[in-house]
Amino acid sequence: MDYVIMAGQLILSLSILIVLHEMGHFFPARLFNTRVEKFYLFFDPWFSLFKIKKGETEYGIGWLPLGGYVKISGMIDESFDSEQMKQPPQPWEFRSKPAWQRLIIMLGGVTVNFILGLFLYSMVLWNWGSEYLPNENLKYGIAVDSLGMEMGLQDGDHILAIGNAPFEKFNDREVIREIIINNANTIRLERGGQEISLPIDPKWVGILSSYEAKDQSLFTARVPFVAAEVLEESPAAKGGLKVEDEIIAFNNTPTPFFSDFYRQASTNPSKDVTVKVVRNKQDTLNLAMTTTAEGKIGVRPVGPDYFFDTKRQEYTLAEAIPAGISEGLGFLNDQLKAFGQMFRGRIKASESLGGFGAIGSMFGGEWVWERFWTMTAVLSLILAFMNLLPIPALDGGHVMFLLFEVVTGKKPSDKFMERATMVGFIIVMALVLYANGLDIFRSWFK
Repeated sequence: MDYVIMAGQLILSLSILIVLHEMGHFFPARLFNTRVEKFYLFFDPWFSLFKIKKGETEYGIGWLPLGGYVKISGMIDESFDSEQMKQPPQPWEFRSKPAWQRLIIMLGGVTVNFILGLFLYSMVLWNWGSEYLPNENLKYGIAVDSLGMEMGLQDGDHILAIGNAPFEKFNDREVIREIIINNANTIRLERGGQEISLPIDPKWVGILSSYEAKDQSLFTARVPFVAAEVLEESPAAKGGLKVEDEIIAFNNTPTPFFSDFYRQASTNPSKDVTVKVVRNKQDTLNLAMTTTAEGKIGVRPVGPDYFFDTKRQEYTLAEAIPAGISEGLGFLNDQLKAFGQMFRGRIKASESLGGFGAIGSMFGGEWVWERFWTMTAVLSLILAFMNLLPIPALDGGHVMFLLFEVVTGKKPSDKFMERATMVGFIIVMALVLYANGLDIFRSWFK
């Protein structure tokens, strides 16, 4: 069921983005009296799922969900309609229009996606605001996972800054981002009452940007182990553990924090154990139970917000718009920096690329509208960015040739444009197949 929800969110999000992107081409074309022969959501090789003709334009839905298109008369595009290009130019055709009009038509799609992404970021902030855990509220510091330990972090550390960036909102993703994107080479932290600077080896850019590390964390908030939920028929339930019990020891070994208990239990699978708990903040009980084969007892712990105050920032519409624009532009800036890291060989493209499966998983197996619209904003900006790449068959390729024409006054021949578009189309399809092939390889062989 989770996969159905993920797929449904991905299809709806992409459908919105594709239709609006193609409208960005359609309306400028019609404004300049350029004929649009087709307007399609998804591609329709050989047949379409639905089509209807109104005026000069056929509107339809294709069966191949790899994008969408508008077929504009007199334009070399992915339809490769070379027969039309052999005919004399007609006044309603794209090729008959001035270069500046053609440039506006080609930039319309990415402009819509760019504005839409920033708009959605703003609307998410306006509607839901933003909530975060202030780093200064973490009384017990961090609980370190295996990656964080390997990096040199320790339980109880209080992180102060990553490189030159203060660590104000508690989130290990921010540490990862600063290391990957901004080449942060130190983490400033407080350990045992002393402030120290922990050096970060450059190898961590590759490690943290790898596919294997995408779902791993460096650390979490260090908190006591209080039961938020006891699963039915679990070892804890059979042993008598109840919601809001605080677990303080495992086999007489003190476990003042959840991370301490987790390490003890995970190294004692399928064992008869004694768990010491405090109930109602006054009664101390010793409960006997048997851990599972995975070294678990079937208890979901409370989150950090049970112990520490979070902050929620609400936005008026006037505040949300500039804040959303700033957030969206910051995301785009990170994408540009990530591309730079790839070109320098610090990030492997094969580790960072993903197809529809990887994108769909980012929506999550539960339909949460805040996350859906945030992801749609992210994808809209990515779509705008990718479409501007100077690859023939993408909008950026057409813009590149149009700018050449504007600057030099020389228009590339139709034959050249046809061949360049074919090469670009092959490159784009190869990238799509490669990215989705990586998804299949990761799910089947890793």
